[in-house]
Amino acid sequence: MLALFFYHKNFMFAILTLLLCSIICQLLLGVTFHRLIHETENMSATKNKSLQQLKLKFTSCTQLRETIPNVSVFVDKYVNQIRIGKIPVSFLKHLSGQLTLLAVLVAGIGACLGIIKDESFFVIAPFYVISFIGLYLYFAASSLVDLSGKINILHTNLVDYLENHLANRLDQTRLDKRMVGMAEEKAASHKEERSHAEKEPTAPQNAERQKNSPAFTPSEAEELELLLREFLA
Repeated sequence: MLALFFYHKNFMFAILTLLLCSIICQLLLGVTFHRLIHETENMSATKNKSLQQLKLKFTSCTQLRETIPNVSVFVDKYVNQIRIGKIPVSFLKHLSGQLTLLAVLVAGIGACLGIIKDESFFVIAPFYVISFIGLYLYFAASSLVDLSGKINILHTNLVDYLENHLANRLDQTRLDKRMVGMAEEKAASHKEERSHAEKEPTAPQNAERQKNSPAFTPSEAEELELLLREFLA
């Protein structure tokens, strides 16, 4: 039976290679999004470079615009730009489907050539069998990976973190800076007022000093006393 599957070795090798590459693409996508979802559970301590860049970009945009009106669109742009190495995730997703279709096409071409050569049904049947098995494995891998579900989970986690955690933290930091600035300004103004008060005496103090100062010096008072005695004598 196995000999029938490898009666057309070149066709079977091409079909199996295409199907294997298609399934590998699906598994790579699943592993990538699974890791990203795991990292988003603790975004404050994540070591993923793409997530760190997302946080930095969100912080910069928030500082420039005060707020980002639509965080969901901001996250969608990030998800669409996720890459595995230098290959975009969207390209791998489409490539997986195209490889499966190409495997089915190669199987169809092999079956047509077998019919043209007037080969028996048992020789042509492996092309149909491998096509059905390949399609089943592709859809089974797609269902197991559940790429759309993982994208939704990743999207929800990122929006929740950016809106409910990072944005509030940035607002609190901005408020703390304003409060510290106001406190420093008040302290500086009080310090200036005290320095002016110590350097320049007030008008009431000058008047009091002039009021309490004696009209005659001690020598003048003594001479005036001697004159009064001589006059009375």
